[in-house]
Amino acid sequence: MRYLTAGETHGPQLTAIIEGMPSNLKVALDNINFQLARRQKGYGRGLRMQIEKDTAQLKGGVRHGQTTGAPIALVVENNDWKHWTKIMGSEPVDEDNEGRRRVHRPRPGHADLNGGLKYNQKDLRNILERSSARETTARVAVGALARELLAEFGIKVAGQVLRIGDVEAKRSDLSLDELIRMTEESPVRVADKEAEAKMIAAIDAAKEDGDTLGGIVEVIVEGVPVGLGSHVQWDRKLDGRIAQAVLSIQAFKGVEFGIGFEAASLRGSKVHDEIRYNEEKGFHRASNRAGGLEGGMTTGEPVVVRGVMKPISTLYKALQSVDIDTKETFTAQVERSDTCAVPAAGVIMENVVAWEIAQAFMEKFGGDSIEEIRANLANYQAQVESY
Repeated sequence: MRYLTAGETHGPQLTAIIEGMPSNLKVALDNINFQLARRQKGYGRGLRMQIEKDTAQLKGGVRHGQTTGAPIALVVENNDWKHWTKIMGSEPVDEDNEGRRRVHRPRPGHADLNGGLKYNQKDLRNILERSSARETTARVAVGALARELLAEFGIKVAGQVLRIGDVEAKRSDLSLDELIRMTEESPVRVADKEAEAKMIAAIDAAKEDGDTLGGIVEVIVEGVPVGLGSHVQWDRKLDGRIAQAVLSIQAFKGVEFGIGFEAASLRGSKVHDEIRYNEEKGFHRASNRAGGLEGGMTTGEPVVVRGVMKPISTLYKALQSVDIDTKETFTAQVERSDTCAVPAAGVIMENVVAWEIAQAFMEKFGGDSIEEIRANLANYQAQVESY
């Protein structure tokens, strides 16, 4: 499977083309829109979330609620486009046209300057419009389709916020269903009510100070069969592919699996998962410090991955930069921004991880229809059980 996205943050729409989805997969548009709505929630979001009410439209590849096997075309319209038609239109305009709203002052922490230099663009709007985190709307919609495929085979995806700023949530032993219920009820997507209150207070304090906050989010995937991914080539290792996907999310700067960086401070006996066997479970691990991945392949244990999001780069406490025209120092201009987007970033991460798991699942059990995949999976499960 593969997909491409197109569109700008203030353009007419965001578009995704998804290729390789099997036929006869039931697709509920409400489930896709549910994931899009989750992305727009979270304490600390800015005014853009009040303007856009994201809903997806399926323009191809789905008929009467089921995939046909053809490429799926998916569109999310930008409601704010009506205010940007002259600024972001595709028709040529005069260079001195006032409606261009040319951007020539790059913002620290953004793609503005690097992209302008790389693509030789003197209007940095041509960079910021595509590099914006608005692009993740399309990726969440794609991930929602992947979740439909995974759910067909009993694979479930959940996420939670573990840290915002210096406030850390306590870890719990909740079931995945209970974790989903509690985090959906929380404005900062945590199951720890004490930490929730402190996180909200920290976001309020940062907003009052014109600053922003980052954090750590965790994604858990249960029901993943053993053997997705491969050890035979570097680019087939599933943990590497998931890591790349997570780090491709705007503002993400780190990723870890299982106990992750903690492993550096422990002895090997406290890091590796002992292998056990019984008639009920077959081969399994006594613990899951590896986060469900060893040798680039799934172990059959839940996949556990965490991502680190830096504080959003657009600050109301503006930083210093340099004008690309005059080369003079200035105080960076402020665009509409969030104080904290960590809860929303967790939703985005859930969906990009879901896509990578689904893609690896299709590589292993791939067929042109759901029925063929189900037969391939059953044959493999029989092989594993008789090993």
